[in-house]
Amino acid sequence: MIGDLFLGFLKVGLFAFGGAYGAIPLIREVVLSHGWLDEEMLSYMIAVSESTPGPIMVNLATYVGSTRAGLIGALAATLAVVLPSFLIILLVMVLLKTALKNPCVQAALRGMKPAMVGIILATGVYMVLRSAGIAGGAPDLAATLLTLALGGVYFASRKVIPKGLSPIGLIGLSALAGVLVYGWH
Repeated sequence: MIGDLFLGFLKVGLFAFGGAYGAIPLIREVVLSHGWLDEEMLSYMIAVSESTPGPIMVNLATYVGSTRAGLIGALAATLAVVLPSFLIILLVMVLLKTALKNPCVQAALRGMKPAMVGIILATGVYMVLRSAGIAGGAPDLAATLLTLALGGVYFASRKVIPKGLSPIGLIGLSALAGVLVYGWH
């Protein structure tokens, strides 16, 4: 079990480009293929991981490792997910001065930006469609309506507040809405 956790989250750490949101599809694939969480629990954990301090990947790895194999599992999964980034950053620090001047490196980095935007957008659209029952699973009308309402609040706030509602404000508002909608059931 510890080896599976380490290798599964090492895969996430090695191939998760574009930050935490870009890593969600890869995390989903690893966690669901091993049966560590089901789709519903993974969605809950993504929401919790987004609203707690720390990187989403680390929070998810720690949670999954802890639930599957206790403290040792949490340590193994967390180490595995951060180890590749740590080593890459060390390597980049050594090679940074010359590598960033290379036109091929610059072109590769520019090419990866749209891919990350697409992955993040696809993940968000998939989660909305899943809430609506269009992409499998039971439809959750409340979640779909909350998503639409919060999206509307965010975009409307950009008309009133120069920089729009802060991510912290939106997370707090969504938590309050979740308590109001789901807390009474």
